[in-house]
Amino acid sequence: MKYMLLKTYGANAHCDTPINEWTPEEIKAHIDFQRALGEELAKSGELVDAQGLAGPDDAVLVSSDGRSAAVITDGPFPETKEFLAGYYLIDVDSRERALEIAARASAGPGPGGKPIGEYIEVRAVMSAPTSDL
Repeated sequence: MKYMLLKTYGANAHCDTPINEWTPEEIKAHIDFQRALGEELAKSGELVDAQGLAGPDDAVLVSSDGRSAAVITDGPFPETKEFLAGYYLIDVDSRERALEIAARASAGPGPGGKPIGEYIEVRAVMSAPTSDL
């Protein structure tokens, strides 16, 4: 079963200090934690992909009716403080395992090395509908 673990940037359960206010050492520790988790999941064969995403300042929304020029507007909800920061795409044996991995990812270190309680959205990846429809 494949699951997408979506990492949202914003206030977390145990840390509301924005990452741009962390020390360079704290940022490095957090990134090192994420890399180590990714390496562990790769070794176990559970990692399909993991990426960080650029901030919303570079994002755009595209809408098209398929006939005229596409409408391109500034990124998603620039007035909010939360945005999709990255993801893990995993292939695991059960939903419970996906939740276990999400909990580990949530506990990444922040200021003072304390777990930040990052909110991780866990979504099952659906397969395409059959052509019988």
